[in-house]
Amino acid sequence: MSLNRYEYFLEHFTGQLPVGESFDLVERHIKIAGKPGRMYFVDGLTDGQKCQLLLNFLMGVTTSDMQDVDTSDDFLEKVFPFLASTAETDIPNVVKQLYAGLSVVMMDGFDKLIVADTRSYPSRSVQEPEKEKTLRGAKDGFTESFMENLGLIRRRIRDNRLIFKSFNIGEKSKTDVALCYMKGVADADLVSKVDTALSKIKLDSVSVGDQTLVENLMKELEGGKRKSKFNPFPKVRYTQRPDIIGAHLTEGKIAIVIDNSPTVVLLPVGIFDFTQDVDDYYFPLITGNYLRLIRIINMLVILFISPVYLLIVEGHIGAPLDMDFIIPEDPYALPIFWQFILLEFAIDGLKLASLNTPESLGTSLSVIGALILGQFSIDSGWFIPQTILVMAVVALASFTQPSIELSYGIKFIRVIMLVGSMLFGFWGLGGGLVIGFIIVAATKTVSGHSYLYPLIPFHWASLKKLLFRTSK
Repeated sequence: MSLNRYEYFLEHFTGQLPVGESFDLVERHIKIAGKPGRMYFVDGLTDGQKCQLLLNFLMGVTTSDMQDVDTSDDFLEKVFPFLASTAETDIPNVVKQLYAGLSVVMMDGFDKLIVADTRSYPSRSVQEPEKEKTLRGAKDGFTESFMENLGLIRRRIRDNRLIFKSFNIGEKSKTDVALCYMKGVADADLVSKVDTALSKIKLDSVSVGDQTLVENLMKELEGGKRKSKFNPFPKVRYTQRPDIIGAHLTEGKIAIVIDNSPTVVLLPVGIFDFTQDVDDYYFPLITGNYLRLIRIINMLVILFISPVYLLIVEGHIGAPLDMDFIIPEDPYALPIFWQFILLEFAIDGLKLASLNTPESLGTSLSVIGALILGQFSIDSGWFIPQTILVMAVVALASFTQPSIELSYGIKFIRVIMLVGSMLFGFWGLGGGLVIGFIIVAATKTVSGHSYLYPLIPFHWASLKKLLFRTSK
């Protein structure tokens, strides 16, 4: 019976592995207490020192050590000294664990496969995220290592109520995903819905990015069909800072950690959640409120400055007192509206170019961008200094927003207002603003609540905490 079981594992487990084809998959023939056995691991995903210790132990097991051992479970209980080890019969699950960096051992006489945790993933060091730097406070950030990210969260919340629930998503990628929440603090119904949705997701791969998972999660939560496919406003918040995740988990929100991604997904969120930033809480109360006020003002500047300037130039509304200098005196080749539209594309093009430019060529890009969008574009008559200044203010103000996704949502509403201002003047600006407000008001969070809560429905106690940095 034991020999047949061993042959069964050789046929059904070893037989489906590309041993000899893929050089990183290692098979080691060994003798364990005088009986034939084999050890499997993936080179590059395992700790070489741990694998060597495991191999030395297995080859050092004697027949006397195995006297009272009848099953694989007995072997784990009485002989095997390695932590996080299991005995498995589910071959697909064992294969999945093998490719996750664990080592698999089989031996003649064992009724199960032994799986030992020898993982050691290649990863970069924990460092502050480039996008979410803070003047003070913690300087650590999430990495691409799944367990390391969970450890960074657990380090900040040492509470029995902090729950990590594991999922494996992706037919090919087999990506580890964790649902994180505070039991008794987070909305139990929402936790159950997200849990069910993650269990139902069927994807070929999650290896490209977390956005694929988020889109499919939204689809499952919305009843199998994306109701907000063309809605530009984000329903989740992305962050690479463990302190932000820790703070929001204690407030009752839910986090989703995805292996191979340094970005953690936070939900549910409304539009006012994006007005908060970690720097607000690392400074005294008055300073934190000042920083948040600047951020809110900049959000309004991003939304209104270019449509309002267009109306001033076109004469639909008067220039502010003693600010006639903002109205161009010299003739210009392109209408102001088209200047703004071209600059919208040009600024986004420069952002993409900066992402794909090697660091050594960054200075060259800055010079080229300044020349093309600055002096040369003005001298050629394409743009006037005022429109370039307005769009420069928009670009700088957008950098103060914690969420890139929300910045683009505001950008799309601004373009609608710009088109309305060009077609219908002041009433077009108002119409564009109403359209934007309707889009935001019609948006629901993943929990089904208003995206504008606590403004709509109005709840001053909650709104005060989101608009102002409070002492509690």
